[in-house]
Amino acid sequence: MNTSLRKTGAVLCAAALGSATLVACGSDSSEPNTEPATQPASGSQSAAAEGEGRGPITFAMGRNDTDKIIPIIEKWNTEHPDEEVTLSELAGEADDQRDTLVQSLQAGNSDYDVMALDVVWTADFAANQWLEPLEGDYAVDTSGLLDATVESATYNNKLYALPQNTNGQLLFRNTDLVAEAPDTFDDIRSACEAVQDADCLTTQLKQYEGLTVNTLGFINGWGGEVLDDQGQPTVESDESKEGLQALVDAYKDGTISSASTAATEEETNLAFTEGKTAFAINWPYMYSNAAKAGLKFEVQPLVGKDGVGASTLGGYNNGINVNSENKATARDFIEFIINEENQRSFAEASFPPVLASIYDDEELIKEQPYLPALKESLENAKPRPVSPFYPAISKAIQDNAYAALTAGKSVDDATRDMAAAIRQAS
Repeated sequence: MNTSLRKTGAVLCAAALGSATLVACGSDSSEPNTEPATQPASGSQSAAAEGEGRGPITFAMGRNDTDKIIPIIEKWNTEHPDEEVTLSELAGEADDQRDTLVQSLQAGNSDYDVMALDVVWTADFAANQWLEPLEGDYAVDTSGLLDATVESATYNNKLYALPQNTNGQLLFRNTDLVAEAPDTFDDIRSACEAVQDADCLTTQLKQYEGLTVNTLGFINGWGGEVLDDQGQPTVESDESKEGLQALVDAYKDGTISSASTAATEEETNLAFTEGKTAFAINWPYMYSNAAKAGLKFEVQPLVGKDGVGASTLGGYNNGINVNSENKATARDFIEFIINEENQRSFAEASFPPVLASIYDDEELIKEQPYLPALKESLENAKPRPVSPFYPAISKAIQDNAYAALTAGKSVDDATRDMAAAIRQAS
């Protein structure tokens, strides 16, 4: 997940866990093998492949969010002194994290037994046969997890990682400017006719991953898709075009603020917390900022054409390195992370959990009133296109959506060129 999409709190120093290691980042990349992994990529298919590989393991995760996992690692190590987990902190930037992991995996190394993967990397890593499928001795029960998170960890109908934490967008509304909650996107447009001295809706339309996320929100929220189940582009469907057209029209008529094409999450945060916009689309981290600013506001799931919209999913999935010598320990550790106690600790740290039941905890809801809205958002969320070619897909969406928003490119031409670029990439 792009680092800017994971604003969840302060970062603890690596010294908080004596075994934590800062890993230098590499720069290699590869063309993915689109065949699903069926065998470990090295000679490690031994006792470990039969579920017997136990011993110390290393867990790799971007340093921005390790403060959430350190207490869980410490608990595990207390309970499993012969199977200790060492935290290896990766760089803060998502691209640098990926480069480090790819460099190690391409070399067939077992430096990292478990890897916290941005949700959009999971298909790529699975297609390259770098991840142990979670089946057989490594199967994990996912029945209590939010469905969209499991979908994000599944490639070619096989689970390749276990969701760890997630994220979904929320619609924030300044109740001093707009009293009634909208049910559809048209309701936002209507409500803003009475708004004075403030923008209507601010979101992230700068040309970066945030533009992909919000374009997908409109496409999905109007019933469209970018890819079908076979990985073929469907962005030229009537529903997909209608969603993109709704985004373009809202920007052109001022429903979406002109500042949005220069906005990331932080610019959106500032616009809302400073009372400069009636509505904003952002991640849950903005809730506490708005509360601290003294705003009167409410949150709800995104709205689409006919009702609840479709947020794009964020978060981490934990994958097991196919070369790990201690896969049984790795499997048990990733399952340990999603137990009720540990998932509750994520929620308390504003790190959205994947265990659905946590969102119904009345005590937590008192502390974090946005949880019911976030649960509904996540229940209606869509993963970004699950494909080993995701970076190229994201670029195709960004390039063409931005041209439609700012350069007068027609939606027909934009979706046609998106589809062509996606076909070329795959």
